[in-house]
Amino acid sequence: MASPISLYLLLLALLFQTHLSFSTTDPAIGRSSTPDVHDLLSSYNLPKGIIPGNVKSYNLSSTGDFTLDLESTCYVHFDELVYYDKTIRGKLSYGSVHDVSGIQAKLFFLWLPVTGIEVNAKSGMVQFFVGALSKTLPAQQFQDIPVCKSKPLLRDDLIGSV
Repeated sequence: MASPISLYLLLLALLFQTHLSFSTTDPAIGRSSTPDVHDLLSSYNLPKGIIPGNVKSYNLSSTGDFTLDLESTCYVHFDELVYYDKTIRGKLSYGSVHDVSGIQAKLFFLWLPVTGIEVNAKSGMVQFFVGALSKTLPAQQFQDIPVCKSKPLLRDDLIGSV
C-alpha cells in the first residue's frame, strides 16, 4: 500500500500535467481542438451540469485561472434560480472552483453571488458558497447539462410549460 505522502505527490503531479492553457477553437481549422468544457469539469471531479450548455469558448491557464464565455446570459432552475452572466471567471482545482464571478443565486428574494463550489466525493454532495452562506445539494442533480432560459421562470412556470 502506498503511503499518503506518495499518493499526495502523485495527485500533485497529475494536477500539474492537467493544468494546461486551452482555447476552444483552432483558427487554422476553424473547429474545436480541445475538450468540451463539460468534459473538462468531469476530469476535475466536478459535475458537468454546474455550467449551462450555451458555452461559446473558455480559457484555462496553467495556474487554474479560467474565463468562460457564454453565448448569452441565462437562467437555470436547480433547487434555486441561478443566473449566469455572459462571462464567468474563477480558479479551478481538483474538486473545487474558487474566486467565482459571473454566477448568482436567488435566495430569499435576493440575488447573491456564488463565490465557490466544492465537491465531497465521499458523500456525493456539492457545496455552493453564496455570499456568507453555503448550500449543499446532491451531485446527481448536476449530472445533466442544463438548458439556458432567457427569462427567470419560476418553477411553477416550468411545470406548466411541459
